[in-house]
Amino acid sequence: MNVRILSAVAVLALGALGFFTLSQKPSAPEVDFVTLQGERFGTATLRGKVVLVNFWATTCTTCIKEMPHLVETYERFAARGFETIAVAMDYDPPSQVKAYAERAALPFKVALDTTGEVARAFDGVRLTPTTFLIDKHGKIVHKYLGEPDFDKLHALLDRLLGEPA
Repeated sequence: MNVRILSAVAVLALGALGFFTLSQKPSAPEVDFVTLQGERFGTATLRGKVVLVNFWATTCTTCIKEMPHLVETYERFAARGFETIAVAMDYDPPSQVKAYAERAALPFKVALDTTGEVARAFDGVRLTPTTFLIDKHGKIVHKYLGEPDFDKLHALLDRLLGEPA
């Protein structure tokens, strides 16, 4: 009888450990971003902030359509510790990215991924737009393929920004 109880406890413990492990949010990859202005910073420097990393291209119509919503989201939440990084894909000419960023007056950081290294580190991004939402602890909370539902995103940002760092 003791063997059965011990076996049952062991199975439950392994099941709980498996659930706990699988339910944990993955960490954002450690990468370096390089902005249009040549500023270099890494994901580690963003700890304590909620960060939206948006992979986009100037040739992507959905990306261009969602950009004003990203600007609005950034302006709404930036004062509360929210950061946005728009990462241009490696096939997007830097001069084209710079021209669009200036024309659209993008208020957040725009990074160039000229080697594709950042996209590869973020789960091998190939389709645009692809967006990752990262919490204050550097964990990926959500991955959006295509344009996010901005009402739901804003509700999630409210919650994440209210959590302790």
